[in-house]
Order: sequence, then structure tokens, then C-alpha cells
Amino acid sequence: MNILYGVPSEGMGHATRSKVLIAHLLEKHNVQVVTSDRAFTFLNESFPGHVQEIKGFHFAYKDAKVSIWGTFKQNLMDAPESLRVNFNKYRELDKTFKVDLVISDFESFSFFYAKQHNLPLISVDNMQVLSRGKLEIEIPESEKGNFNLSKNLTKVKIHGCDHYFITSFFPVEVRKPRTTIVPPILRDVIINAPVSEENHILVYQTSTSQGNIIGILNEVSTEQFKLYGYNRSEVHGNVTLMPFSEEAFVADLASSKAVISNGGFTLLGEAVFMGKPVCSIPVKAQFEQYLNAAYIEKLGYGRNFPDFNSESIKEFINEISGFKENLKHYKQDGNKVLFEEIDYFTEHLKAKQD
Repeated sequence: MNILYGVPSEGMGHATRSKVLIAHLLEKHNVQVVTSDRAFTFLNESFPGHVQEIKGFHFAYKDAKVSIWGTFKQNLMDAPESLRVNFNKYRELDKTFKVDLVISDFESFSFFYAKQHNLPLISVDNMQVLSRGKLEIEIPESEKGNFNLSKNLTKVKIHGCDHYFITSFFPVEVRKPRTTIVPPILRDVIINAPVSEENHILVYQTSTSQGNIIGILNEVSTEQFKLYGYNRSEVHGNVTLMPFSEEAFVADLASSKAVISNGGFTLLGEAVFMGKPVCSIPVKAQFEQYLNAAYIEKLGYGRNFPDFNSESIKEFINEISGFKENLKHYKQDGNKVLFEEIDYFTEHLKAKQD
């Protein structure tokens, strides 16, 4: 079967989790991936000859917050070139690759390709929980606007799929048909990493515009922090800045006593799988991050704070032992459930097409 797989480039979480499923699909199928920027470089190194570069959508940030106006302006300026590149890639695929099935990880090019060609389409992402799952958290007034915006965007962006596989580390009641909840997609290095507890807390920060992080962590002088996201190798008192390295990051995550991060789904899912308490400070104006952080707190796996400050971090640290006990109840058998569901879907689709 020929599968077109769409991966967005905003953040590397989509690319790292998609890499796992793409590798599984390549064992039985021919897969062509469409993506852009860092995700293209990352996936092309792993699957040379199977990745096509397109132009993607990007968020603009200001003061550690998504800027709606900045995002609109940036993507509007890029639109002419993006349309030209993507139209050419569209025509190239028509000539060189007869697609049987499209999989989208919340990516638009692959979605439109499937709709234009009336192809079977499945969604594999965590965002669809906003429109297809029953959320059991209280949404504060300050987040209701972001919730409605995100929910409507999710409905419109990837609609009318033949099936939706929603990855989630928290339990969700499905409220729409053609929907299956599966555990988060985990990299083999995460599944196989030896978990221990050393004396450091791993900190991951994607928005370097919040420049006071090091100073805030210095105020929590009783702890040692390994800070990823700045891609520098420096030491500032009890804070060690770590250059990018997947091997080092996984090792530091697996041996950490806890994790401090934004609300990105991939790292939170990995931390929960490893039994690491999480202090989550979601990026503002991104409801998906707020949702993940809110469930971390609801399930007793950690805390959800609106701002990055030393008092919140100290409060979280004082509760780590209780969070560790709660995390012992989380169970996940690697990627077994997702792989079985995807294989079942593709086998039945292939039999139908034959």
C-alpha cells in the first residue's frame, strides 16, 4: 500500500512521534512523508528517499506567548512562496506516487491532498480530543476563548476523516463515532531507557524569549537543574545549560527526579510513562498545552502553573513524593495498542481495495 503521511513542522513533538509510526508502516508499506523545516531535516535523515519538503505553518511568539497577530502576519508574508512550493509538490506527487491512503498528524497539505483525490484519510494526533472527546477539567474564564478557538480550528483543519486515532496519557470518553483513544506514541529510546533517580531536575523550555529562567532556577538553590532548549553548554550556579542531543536528553530525562516543562504533549507523555512528576507551565494562548497541564494536575501527576517562578517550583518540589506514588498506577505497553489498531485498519482497507 502507498501511504502519504503529513507531519507539521511547528515544534519537534510531531516529528519525533511520527517517526515511530512511519518506521512501523515502512515494514509493510511504501510511505512518502510531506513536512518542512526542522521536521524535514530530522525525518529525512531517518528515512532518506521517503521525505518530501513542503512549506508549513508557523507560530510567532512574543513574551513566551503565542502572538495571534504575529502568527497571522508571518504566515501571510510567507503565503506566496508557500503556495508556489506546495503546488509544485502537489503536481509532483500526482506524477510519481499513486497514493492509496493518507495519514495526517494535524497537517494540512496531506489533508487537502486526500480530499482533492477522494482518498481514505485517517488522523493520528492528540489535538482531536478537543472536538471528539469529553473533557473532564474545569476551564477557567481566562482560557475559554482559547478553548473555543482551538476547538473550532481542530474541527475545521482535519475534518471528515475515515477514522481518528487520538493519542492521550489521560482517560477520555469518546463522544463521536470513528474515534479510538490510544496511548501516546513513544520512541524506542524512551521505551528501552533504564529509569533511575539521580539528583537533578530536567527543565525543557522551547520559548527562549522568557529570558529570566536561569535566574528563577538559581533562586531554588537546593536543587540541581539541567536546562534544555537554549542549545548552549554553560553552567550558571545550580543550572547547567545542555546543548541539543537526543541521547543526552533521554538519559537525563530517565535519570531525573522530576521534569519542568511547558505543556507540550510529547514530553509530558514520555515523563508520565517513565513515572516522572511534572511541573507544567503551558505556553499562553495555546489551549492544547493548558489542557495537557490541567490533566497532569487532575490526575495527581504534578502541577499546572500559569507562570514560571521560584515559588511555584518550590511548591511543586515539596509534593514530588506524592506525585511519584500516583504515577505508579499509570500503565502503557509501549506502542502495542496503536500499532495493532493501525495494522487492522490498513489490512482491511487493502483487502477492500483489492
